[in-house]
Amino acid sequence: MDIELIGGISAVFIIIGLIQALKNFGLDTKLAPVVAIILGLAVSFGLAYFGETKAFEAIVLGLAVGLSAVGLYSSTKNTLEGYRNSKEEE
Repeated sequence: MDIELIGGISAVFIIIGLIQALKNFGLDTKLAPVVAIILGLAVSFGLAYFGETKAFEAIVLGLAVGLSAVGLYSSTKNTLEGYRNSKEEE
C-alpha cells in the first residue's frame, strides 16, 4: 500500500478530531467543513513533500480527505440524531 493512501485514510479521523477540538474552542459550526478541507489539503501537501506525489495529485487527495472527513462526520451525526428521535417517539 502507498503511504499516501494509508496517511489519507488515517488523516480523515485525525481531521474529525481536530475539528471537534476547534469547535470546543469556539469554531463556528458553519466553518467546520471549510476548515476540514483546508486541513485535508495541508495533510496532503505534507505527505506530498515527503513522498513522491505531484502537486495535482496532492490537491485531489487533499480534497478527497477533507470532504471524506466532512461526509463521515455529517452522516454519523445525522444517523445518531435520527436514532435518538425515533427513540423519543416510542
